[in-house]
Amino acid sequence: MSRTITIDPLTRIEGHARITLHLGPDGQVSDALFHVTQFRGFEKFVEGRPFHEMPSIMARICGICPVSHLVASAKACDELLAVRIPHTAIQLRRLMNIGQIVQSHALNFFHLSSPDLLLGFDSDPATRNIFGVLAKRPDLARDGIRLRQFGQQVIEWLGKERIHPAWIVAGGVSSPLTAAVRDRILAAIPEARQIAHRTMDWFKRSLENYREETRTFGNFPSLFLGLVGPDGELEHYDGRLRFVDATGEKVADGIENADYASVIGEAVEPWSYLKFPYYKPTGYPEGMYRVGPLARLNVCDRIGTPEADAELAEFRELGRGAVLSSFHYHFARLVEVIYGIEMIEQILNDPEILSTHVRAEAGPNARRGIGISEAPRGLLIHDYTIDEQGLMRGANLIIATGHNNLAMSRGILQVARRYVDGNNLKEGMLNRVEAVIRAFDPCLSCSTHAAGKMPMRIELFDADGRKVNEVMRQP
Repeated sequence: MSRTITIDPLTRIEGHARITLHLGPDGQVSDALFHVTQFRGFEKFVEGRPFHEMPSIMARICGICPVSHLVASAKACDELLAVRIPHTAIQLRRLMNIGQIVQSHALNFFHLSSPDLLLGFDSDPATRNIFGVLAKRPDLARDGIRLRQFGQQVIEWLGKERIHPAWIVAGGVSSPLTAAVRDRILAAIPEARQIAHRTMDWFKRSLENYREETRTFGNFPSLFLGLVGPDGELEHYDGRLRFVDATGEKVADGIENADYASVIGEAVEPWSYLKFPYYKPTGYPEGMYRVGPLARLNVCDRIGTPEADAELAEFRELGRGAVLSSFHYHFARLVEVIYGIEMIEQILNDPEILSTHVRAEAGPNARRGIGISEAPRGLLIHDYTIDEQGLMRGANLIIATGHNNLAMSRGILQVARRYVDGNNLKEGMLNRVEAVIRAFDPCLSCSTHAAGKMPMRIELFDADGRKVNEVMRQP
């Protein structure tokens, strides 16, 4: 008879999810399902709100990457205003977004993933956590805390709040940068740069220990999607969409934000509240693609900063075309951290960075606005429609983790088939199934939003824990 193994909850990820492994009569994995079990209703409860409130409201989607939603939402609102955003405001938005990327990447690498990388996937789960890292390598744990602190302080010093700053607004930012804050950030850069390079050196030395995981952690052909700048350089704030295939060849390029729906479709499945975006020309589910740091390094022609470009050259030696193993999301994150620190320094040395002209003012001049930017975990799309009074009439959100949904599901199946033996089950086997999800660094709190009729189950329990009623809505 067939059996199932349930991993519930997944650990060391942001949000709530579980995995169901289906075993055949021989005890081997025949199928795997990735269930995202929480639901967010932002697309519905923003209806009727004034559009200029959207950046601040949408930042509340997440406490880990609120700046990413601020940026994408504000860009959508910029289009509703139909104004030209001041140069300095764009640079300041970039600055805060990069601070967000640095702190988020540090959180994933040091706090969520390094216990596996340092202590081993089969180590004791009681110590396979940040406290175990602290006990074995206090220097590494301290570096993680300091690097994340650097990114968070960039956000706090700019926006006066570390978690949910309301500084990025429709038309620009709410206040200019002061010389004192600029100099404070510049003074913190040398330590952050040293930590980033020290961590990269340690990680590259340790790669030899994980050759088997590299071969099996979400290692398969797929498309990759990301933003690139006008010369094909790495881009997080602006740019156009580019898809490349597993060989690194461009499949679609130069796609304007307004045309995203011509290449990205959205599907739903009954076992998850997370949408399944796909590449439309290929269809569903064959149009699987990946986003995030791995994808961004695969789609760009170059990064554009010297230290990160040197690391990119080494990164590309990992594959003959695109780098396919999702294990190398870790490598890509560290490359982006190095890039982020370089870019923060470049932006702060912009001669116009202290300009007080940081916001364009206007009322609603368009009925639809689309904001696209790169969050730490990948492409983020906010698509708004308003009425003539500027009140929200509709919103569609496609979150970075959603883009990766098909690939994450494929990854857990690949890892489970390689490692899980239902006849001789060990904890380390299941930890590897969880670890492939950690490699993608999903932010599930961000990612579950509506697409048509989403599946929903409501269960009512009495005081004794007995289920007394159940209502289900099928998609």
